[in-house]
Amino acid sequence: MSNLRNVNLGTAVAITTTYAGEFAGEYIAAALLSASTIDDGGLTVKPNIAFKEVIKKLATGALVSPAGCDFDPNSSVTLTERIIQPTELQVNLQLCKKDFVNDWEAQSMGYGMAQTLPPKFSDFMIAHVAAEVAQSTEFNIWQGDTAAAVHNSYDGFEKLIAASAAAGDIPAGQQVPAVGGGLSAANIIAELSKVVDAIPSALYGKEDLFIYVPSSAAKFYVQALGGFAANGLGANGTNAQGTQWWNNGSLTVNGVKIFVCPGISDNKMYAAQRSNLYFGTGLLNNMQEVRVLDMQDLDGSNNVRMVMRFTAGVQFGVASDIVEYA
Repeated sequence: MSNLRNVNLGTAVAITTTYAGEFAGEYIAAALLSASTIDDGGLTVKPNIAFKEVIKKLATGALVSPAGCDFDPNSSVTLTERIIQPTELQVNLQLCKKDFVNDWEAQSMGYGMAQTLPPKFSDFMIAHVAAEVAQSTEFNIWQGDTAAAVHNSYDGFEKLIAASAAAGDIPAGQQVPAVGGGLSAANIIAELSKVVDAIPSALYGKEDLFIYVPSSAAKFYVQALGGFAANGLGANGTNAQGTQWWNNGSLTVNGVKIFVCPGISDNKMYAAQRSNLYFGTGLLNNMQEVRVLDMQDLDGSNNVRMVMRFTAGVQFGVASDIVEYA
């Protein structure tokens, strides 16, 4: 009876995983839609945009007039449009398996040239990349600028709205100058009130109307409502609870809901309806792709590559229904 062990001398099988079609859409959605502004319901998501989509805008003149015997056209209809064209984006990430030998399921990876990816490594990479894509998406939704050296994926709302204001599409009364020296706990209530005052009467009270603020402004507002006299709310603040009053609930100001967006620049705020702000993507169509590639059998290296392809972009509908604080 031989005491030799049966040694497998065959070629090591590396793990190369490809996600396409429906499954790719699920992974892409998990990445894109996890951006705070989208995940919390601050935008209208328009999926399945293969190239571009037209957002129609309709405006009418006065519709009601004194009655008469004859049909008398008494109004006007103006139809204009905006284009939302998501930008093609990609993730090209490369990691070395050696970096994970000591602390990531090392025993399950094998040894030497037989070393492969840990069984759950693909899931780890996808989760990691999804979080990074979500963070990048949140930034670009607001601060994206194709003319900038970095973060140039697509133009965000800050650039688009500023250009519309400069073109006169946003009424002057709805362009609120930012306070000198920037927002603070001492002035945040007054500055938010300015934004509310600039909201057109036709929009005030709409269910999907929000004031979109950066995280810094939200912190100032929570601090101000905590009281301690200096901010004009008395020593005990909201519900006489001082700085203990807020437990990550919703915020409102003068009857308008506040939406906190980490991607907005400090000292900028916007009032708009959710139905007037759009995020376009092809995340449900067949243009999405996610691949985890073990390069060992391709070039002999110890690297693993993560490839992701998707589309994203933003646009608003009616400029005159937006208040800009900037």
